[in-house]
Amino acid sequence: MTDTYDLFIKNGDVVFPNNRTERVNIGVKSSLISIITTKNNIDAKKIIDAKNLTIIPGAIDSQVHFREPGDIHKEDLESGSKSAVLGGITTVFEMPNTSPPTSTPKLLKEKLKLAKNRMWTNYAFFAGATLENIDLIEKLELMPGCSGIKIFMGSSTGNLLIPDDDTLTKIFKKGHRRMAIHAEDENRLQERKKLIKKNHNSSFHPIWRDEYCSINATNRIISMIRKIKRPVHILHVTTSEEIDLIKEHKDFITLEVTPQHLTLSSPECYEKLGSLAQMNPPIRSIKHQRALWKGIKEGIVDVIGSDHAPHTIEEKRKSYPESPSGMPGVQTSLPIMLNHVNNGKLSLYRLVELMCSNPAKIYNIKNKGLIKLGYDADISVVDLKKKHVITNKNIASKCGWSPFNNKKITGWPIMTIINGKLVMKKGSLLGKPIGSPVSFNHRE
Repeated sequence: MTDTYDLFIKNGDVVFPNNRTERVNIGVKSSLISIITTKNNIDAKKIIDAKNLTIIPGAIDSQVHFREPGDIHKEDLESGSKSAVLGGITTVFEMPNTSPPTSTPKLLKEKLKLAKNRMWTNYAFFAGATLENIDLIEKLELMPGCSGIKIFMGSSTGNLLIPDDDTLTKIFKKGHRRMAIHAEDENRLQERKKLIKKNHNSSFHPIWRDEYCSINATNRIISMIRKIKRPVHILHVTTSEEIDLIKEHKDFITLEVTPQHLTLSSPECYEKLGSLAQMNPPIRSIKHQRALWKGIKEGIVDVIGSDHAPHTIEEKRKSYPESPSGMPGVQTSLPIMLNHVNNGKLSLYRLVELMCSNPAKIYNIKNKGLIKLGYDADISVVDLKKKHVITNKNIASKCGWSPFNNKKITGWPIMTIINGKLVMKKGSLLGKPIGSPVSFNHRE
């Protein structure tokens, strides 16, 4: 009696750990990778021919803002995850700065209810640290569907803010899982906000929120965690100085950079895009961008996250500084990074580390991040040589725009497979949302 598989993917070039690519076939049964073989004569309910395509572990975006509950006019869990799947993303971690913020067990459970049967990707949700929920942190971080605790050291979109070291220290001492941090120094932000004049536009953003807003915050984090020995993940790092600082403390600190900071630079991005280029921390000069790329080359950078943070065009057109910070990115992050692979900025293997295996390892995600027997059949199938133009009309996010509108790129996601089901093929969604909560191995 022969096994019949639910799905069989054949003739693709499969990316494995240790910089290894092999042309092998993958069989899926009960949502798990059940066979990796060179045999072609396998019985399966569905067969995908991946000839001339590359198969990577399902891409994980560990920083997205899908705005639900609260601001669902510009995004919600369904539309945001739809955008993710179209971009080859199979798992997202959604941030807590919604309205109300995800800061209690009750609110986390409510968000999980909102996600059920509506999200196209697999998912987990960060809980936000507040002055009021410090005693709940240990419970929150271990709840099913929680990706960890998120800390905002500087004011950004939303009302979650922990500006002082005493409170931060109390939070770091609670629980054990790796905490994600938006590292900008609130005191410096408020002090420098007074420099903004009526005639300033978004090109002043990296002057207001200057390098030292980020450097000061990262220095403060290092001072605290060296004593407490708490693992942290610093989000959207933007400066050369932070790369150098964190390099010396990799035993406790991991870090993320975004495709935006790797692709856009000031002042050109503000001249071309205006407030559409406005985000926190800001897009900075080419000097800092080069340092981020050096950090990728030297293995200091751990993760690429989109920081997908959509606002409507009408909102972004408000006068600075009332124009909100943030831009969409979950649909374009993998394509932009594939284009960088084709331009020789990083290898495909390094990309897979940054967007697949490292997020799974850093957050102790169970059974994801690798093409491996017994692992979840979350798979991104890409065409490394496909030329494509990113356009606003093809952005599925409710905001309807991209900072990369009309950008010509090489490398594109062709299929997205989630829990062993083909949910996207050549830009079309298939079936219904089947995303489910991510499970974690709580061992830190």
